[in-house]
Order: sequence, then C-alpha cells, then structure tokens
Amino acid sequence: MSIWQAIILAIIEGITEFLPVSSTGHMIIASSFMGISHLEFTKMFTVNIQFGAILSVVVLYWKRFFQSTEFYFKLFVAFIPAAILGFLLNDLIDSMLENVIVVAVSLLVGGIILVFIDRIANDTTSEREISYFDALKIGFFQCIAMIPGVSRSASTIIGGMLQGLSRKQAAEFSFFLAVPTMAAAGGYKLLKTYDTIQAEDIKILLLGNLVAFVVAMLAIKFFISFLTKYGFKIFGYYRIILGLVLLGLLASGYKLDIV
Repeated sequence: MSIWQAIILAIIEGITEFLPVSSTGHMIIASSFMGISHLEFTKMFTVNIQFGAILSVVVLYWKRFFQSTEFYFKLFVAFIPAAILGFLLNDLIDSMLENVIVVAVSLLVGGIILVFIDRIANDTTSEREISYFDALKIGFFQCIAMIPGVSRSASTIIGGMLQGLSRKQAAEFSFFLAVPTMAAAGGYKLLKTYDTIQAEDIKILLLGNLVAFVVAMLAIKFFISFLTKYGFKIFGYYRIILGLVLLGLLASGYKLDIV
C-alpha cells in the first residue's frame, strides 16, 4: 500500500464512518479499484484507521464523556454483544472483508431499508433518557454491521429510533458507542498483526489515522444537521444505486475481487 492509497482510504473512512453507507464497504470497494493487495496489514489498516475517526467523537463531544458514570455503564452494556460476537466470529468476519459481492448485496438491502425507515421508526423530535435495556438492544443492532456493507452507524441509529429515540439522539448514541467498539476492534487487530508490521507500515498507519480524524470531524457536523432535517432517504437511494452498479459490474465479468 502506497502513501497516496492510504490517504485515499483514510479520506473515505473519515467521510463514511458516521454516515449510514458503510465505511468498511467503501474501503473494500476502493481497495478493489486501486488493486491494493489484501495482506494482513491491509486488513489491519482498514480496521485500525477507524480509531482516528472515532477520536473526532471524543473531541467534539468531550463534555458528554464527563457527564456521569452511568453514561459509561450504558455504553458498556451496548458494547457487550459486539465484543462477544466479534471475538467468536473474527475469522468469518475477516473472510467476508475479501468479498465484494457481500458488500454489494448489503449496500442494496440496507439502502431499501433506509428509504422506508423514517416511516417504520417513530419519527420523534423529543428526547428521553436511554435505559440500559435500550442500550442493550442497540448493541445487538450493532452486531448486524459485522457484515461488510451493512454500516455500523446505520444499524445502531435505526436500532435507537426503533426504541423511540429521536434521529439526533440515536445518531449521537451511535457515535458514542463507536468509541469503545472501534477502539476494541482496532486494538485487537493490531495485537494480532503487530509482529508483522514494518517501520514504513507504522508511518502509513499514523498518517491514515490523522487524515481520518480530520475528515471525520467535518463529516459528523454535516451528518447531524442533514439527518435532523431530511432523514435517511438520500443515503438509502445512494446505497441502492451503488449496490446495483457493483452487482452489474460483477455480472458483466468485471474483476472486483480483492487481490
């Protein structure tokens, strides 16, 4: 992986991590088009630069992280399902990271759901206290995003809205939940591959995290404002179009598999 390829992937990560379009799916697609070899470092890079993106949440919402100990307990409860399933299904998840067909189908199905989610979920503007049971159920919704192309933010925001949370409240809780989830995923992947990392790889990894952090800061502000005003439809249509394009390319014989 070259420095420029790393920067492009980091920009994609920063833009898409908190949008309901699947950051992992977009990085897999971009890696395919750029012909990036899917070595262990590449797998680790696509997971670990998400840590740079989630740091933007800590910076933007730093006051919320000091509001109460109960806040952390609820995040922990929401984090538990993904922590357990992620550990048990790690090899299966890794294998799916190499499959563009999985990404294309997930984008298409997820897009259809997003088009109609505002009608299905309770579209409220009022905010209420998130209970521990709410947090646990949102945590199970997050597990769906282990399938590449599903989108962690989409699944958790939808999970929150189905519990009666407002779009903004559900989105913010999704952002907060990303911090322990992606920190754990990135740390675990780093521990598994640290003995294979070269000095040049460390430079690329640090640069990728920095770029993802800066871009994500801007993306979060845009997304909250846009989601509050317009809902999910535009993201749903985008996912449907992208999913159909990818399936069309694959059906025509275009090689999109990770090399």
